[in-house]
Amino acid sequence: MDIDAISSGLRAGAGALALHTAAQKNHALACVAASIARHKEDILSANRKDVEDARARGMTEALVERLSLDEKKFKSILDSIDIIINQGDPIGEEIAGWKAPKGMQIRQVRVPLGVVAIIYESRPNVTVDAFSLAYKSGNAILLRGSSSALASNKALAQAIKEGLSDAGKDGVADAIYLCESVDHEDVSQILGAVGKIDVVLPRGSSRLINTVVENAKIPVIQTGAGVCHLYVDDGADIDMACEIAANAKMQRPGACNAIETLLVHKNMLSSFLPALAKRLDGKVQLRADEDSYAVLSGFNAVKARDEDFGFEFLDFILAVKTIDSVDAAIDFINSHNTKHSECIVTNNRANARSFQNRIDAACVYVNASTRFTDGGEFGFGAELGISTQKLHARGPMGIKALTTTKFLIDGDGQIR
Repeated sequence: MDIDAISSGLRAGAGALALHTAAQKNHALACVAASIARHKEDILSANRKDVEDARARGMTEALVERLSLDEKKFKSILDSIDIIINQGDPIGEEIAGWKAPKGMQIRQVRVPLGVVAIIYESRPNVTVDAFSLAYKSGNAILLRGSSSALASNKALAQAIKEGLSDAGKDGVADAIYLCESVDHEDVSQILGAVGKIDVVLPRGSSRLINTVVENAKIPVIQTGAGVCHLYVDDGADIDMACEIAANAKMQRPGACNAIETLLVHKNMLSSFLPALAKRLDGKVQLRADEDSYAVLSGFNAVKARDEDFGFEFLDFILAVKTIDSVDAAIDFINSHNTKHSECIVTNNRANARSFQNRIDAACVYVNASTRFTDGGEFGFGAELGISTQKLHARGPMGIKALTTTKFLIDGDGQIR
């Protein structure tokens, strides 16, 4: 991998794209969507190969689900591009403006970051989502997916390139580069590309994220592993709690916004846990603390180990812990979570507000599944990932997460 040549090409692409109007960028994205739709069978065929290879290597079904594309997911890719096209262009947006004491006019405006790299695992839809968000926000992007999704990513990148070519002068083909090598040295080159790449985003397992954060010499927007909690408060609606817990654990257990730990108020153990176990229908292994296990005997439960709490299973496994109060739940979550998404199910308004005010996480829910932490669900069309840090961006990252600002100052001869 020649990072110098690649980043130079991307820098030229970013420079060209920065001069394009919203109409030009939208036309290019529409051509990309048409090209992806036109190559649907090629893309799905490539994805089937990736899935077959992943199963042959023993990948868990929860992770295979993240890798696989079907008709519904393919349609969602095209829908995401359409939503991004219809969103306002953030570039040039005036954030603030005022007149300085010396009479100069100062404006703070939104501009692209420049050249962005994303290192990600599985999820071939990220190839399109990341490109589309970067393109609309005027950035060039270097895509480095995982070996497990290489065939899918190559087919998608080829369709994107063809769409940009179809757009004529409105398409900037140099604004995207897919790294097709699976050599881990490529990641090291990206992380060390000081002055060549403006920011890198890791998206995937905690191992990948930690590798990027610990070794990057360039700025990082950290997307986090998802150790998400659901706390069932004293007096909570049992039916509601069961449905939210089942959805947050079972719909996509391999997603970062699925819950990994269930906290249950001690007064709710005997009424809630058997109802939940029946709702889960033996499909989720419950790793329960002593008090919870006593209630769950006879169900699909085992005794929890200390290391089960604060662990991202990404599977049909749920740690269960007994809690004495909302205060204890808040303290436990803040000491075991990854600052991603947390939820309380409660009928107590004061407890709900205390939970939202005191929990340290990007997204804090009351009576709703953590599975809603998603750029599409938030109306962004797509997302680059879920940022769990506090600087620059936090939570689902849409178009504006790939922008920064600069100050434009107009004077008429002022000196200091």
